Amino acid sequence: MVLAAAIAGCAGGPPALGYADELLAERAEKDRMFRQDTASPLLPADQASFAGLAYFPPDESYRVPASLRVSPEDARRIIQMPTSTGLMRDMVRIGSLQFSLKGQALTLGAFAEATDQRLDRLFVPFTDLTTGPETYAGGRYLDLDRTATGLYVIDFNRAYHPYCFYNPQYDCPYPPPENRLPVPVRAGERTPDT
Repeated sequence: MVLAAAIAGCAGGPPALGYADELLAERAEKDRMFRQDTASPLLPADQASFAGLAYFPPDESYRVPASLRVSPEDARRIIQMPTSTGLMRDMVRIGSLQFSLKGQALTLGAFAEATDQRLDRLFVPFTDLTTGPETYAGGRYLDLDRTATGLYVIDFNRAYHPYCFYNPQYDCPYPPPENRLPVPVRAGERTPDT
């Protein structure tokens, strides 16, 4: 097996990316999309001067295992989340993600749009102690693909600002009170100049 790995490494293909390299490549691609793509959330006038998103440095300690606890009541319960435009968004609370971060046991509610029939993605909006001074005052988001096992990896290095941070025309849900983390999460997107 060691010989096979050595041969594969000499085959001339690109080397496998490490975690930090993969994350940096994703960030570079997102910057390219914001700068050049017609689907960019930036206003056209802002695309020309866009220098890239601001991020905390990659930190694998913010990549943690989590388990999703689902209760039958959650699957039928619709809640309304206020949004950045003053509207209310109907969401289904899928359950609670339980995890430990920096030695502290924490929980985040996981949601889906009420109109989503498949419920194959978890929407996890949150705030933390960086919200306001270091990250968008309206919170940040994580998206997770549903798993059959209920086991997940929450990677706060992939936490992102909603599009309304860049363009007020977007309608973005605000995280509910249950998703206010009592710790600073210095991972993922941050505000410039912090």
